Formats: sequence, C-alpha cells, structure tokens
Amino acid sequence: MEGIEFLPIIGIGLIVIAVAILFTFIPVMLWISALAAGVKVSIFTLIGMRLRRVVPSRVINPLIKAHKAGIDVTTNQLESHFLAGGNVDRVVNALIAAQRANIELSFERGAAIDLAGRDVLEAVQMSVNPKVIETPFIAGISMDGIEVKAKARITVRANIDRLVGGAGEDTVIARVGEGVVSTIGSAKDHKQVLENPDSISHNVLNRGLDAGTAFEILSIDIADVDIGKNIGAILQTDQAEADKNIAQAKAEERRAMAVAQEQEMVAKVQEMRAKVVEAEAQVPQALAEALRTGKMGVMDYMNYKNIGADTDMRDAIGKLTDNDEDDEK
Repeated sequence: MEGIEFLPIIGIGLIVIAVAILFTFIPVMLWISALAAGVKVSIFTLIGMRLRRVVPSRVINPLIKAHKAGIDVTTNQLESHFLAGGNVDRVVNALIAAQRANIELSFERGAAIDLAGRDVLEAVQMSVNPKVIETPFIAGISMDGIEVKAKARITVRANIDRLVGGAGEDTVIARVGEGVVSTIGSAKDHKQVLENPDSISHNVLNRGLDAGTAFEILSIDIADVDIGKNIGAILQTDQAEADKNIAQAKAEERRAMAVAQEQEMVAKVQEMRAKVVEAEAQVPQALAEALRTGKMGVMDYMNYKNIGADTDMRDAIGKLTDNDEDDEK
C-alpha cells in the first residue's frame, strides 16, 4: 500500500520535470510577450530557432522593438542576420534612429553596414550630429624656406550610401594633410600664410577630399598656425658645409700629390748624385788608365791638377765674399 501511495508523487515529479524542460527549451514567456506586443510569432518558429541554435530573445526582442516603432521587418530577416554574425539589436536601433531623423535606411543596407564591421548606429547618429576630427600639427615649407605648422579641425558627416567600401577617418586626415602641405608650399612666403590662414581651408575644401570615403566633409577650419624652423637657411648652411668639405678634400688631394712629386724629385736628385759620386770614383781609375796607356802625358796631368786647384781657389774666394756681404747687412 505504501508503494502505491508513492506512485502519484513520482508521477507528479516527472510531470514537473517535463514541464520545466519544456519551458526551458520552448521560450513560452517570450512567445507570450510577443503576442502581447501584437507580434505574431508561432511557437513552432521559436522551436525552430532553438533547433537552428539561434537565441530567440536576440531575434524576438528586436522584432518587438521594430514593430512598436512601425518598422516592417520579418523574423527571417533578423534570424538570417543573426546567423551571419551580425548584431540584430544594433541594426534595429539604427533603423529606428534613421526613421526618427528622416534618413532613408533599409534593413538590407543597415545589415550590410553592420556585417562590414562598422557601427551602423553610430553612423546614423553621425549623420544627424556631425563629428569633428582634429588633425595633429601638419608641417609645410613655404617658398621662402620657412616651415609653417598648421592644425586643422575637420567637420564630417557620415555618408550612409558609402559606408560599405568607403575609406575611414585615417584617409580623410591624410588627404587633408596633403592639401595643407601643398597649400603652404605654394605660398610665396610664410607671412602670406599667417596673414590669411583661411586660404588653406578654401584650397583644401575645394579639392573634393571626401571622394571615395565614408564621410561628407562639411568644413575644414584651421585651428592653429605656428612657425617652425628656417629650413631654407639650414639647407644652405648644410650645402656650404658640404662645399667646404669638398674643397678641403680637393686641397688635401693636391697637397698629397705635391708631396708625392717632391719626394719623387728628391729621389731623382739622390739618384743623380749617386751617379755623380760613382762617376767621380771612376775618374782616378780613368786617369791611371790614360797615363798607363800613353793617352795622357805628365804635362796634361799637371794642367788637370792646376785647373782643379784654380777652381777650388775661386770657390774659396766666392765664399769669403758672400760672408763679408752678409756681415755688412
């Protein structure tokens, strides 16, 4: 009898467990919320989402929000975007914001922007409230060689049609920087840039720098202008230093060549002196040979000696005369 009394209790427990599993697998409360909001969603649709590994709340809650805002989207659209890895709630919020701001934005366009990795809600907000991008100091050199640094503030508005495939903020900053450098470089002197900085804004803005980007440039304002280095003077100084070094190198080369030529001449003189000494050493032998062979007589030899003595005497007299003149000076 006691075993029979426990059977109803076990049955009730099994029923409770089954109901709990059923309510866990089938989001009945979410289905009731959708019906209360006027969104017709079949319970089998929710079961199919579970089977397709789709979180029903990630689809149904944005669907309810879109329905209340009067936006026509279907469960299949939201579910397919979720399966593609998109953020369904952010896309629906962007659609609602675009509708309130009278901006034309379809679900397909919003989903494409979201899957492209851009924040579609932020893009819609930027279309309503333009964003200001501040560039760092951009340095350019005017024609007189003075470096001019300028900082610009770029006011941009998101272009919904070009968000997919359009360039980002870095491209806009780079193009503006290029325009600022070009404008400063075309100025005759740096005073012209300082006196009329808005000329930079006009020249840069007229270049159509927002082409191919995800933004529309509304204005470019020069926030600050500063004077940098005198690049022209620095270049001239460097050039003069380089010319001086080249001239010094050439002078050193010429000096080395002169020293080499001088050493060569000294070597030749020493070689000639060595030949003279060698020839003088052969004179006594030649005289002895001439006396022995009879080609030279004794009187000839005595005349040769007299000539040598006379030459030595003349040299001695010349040296004495030079010394007396030096003493008188």
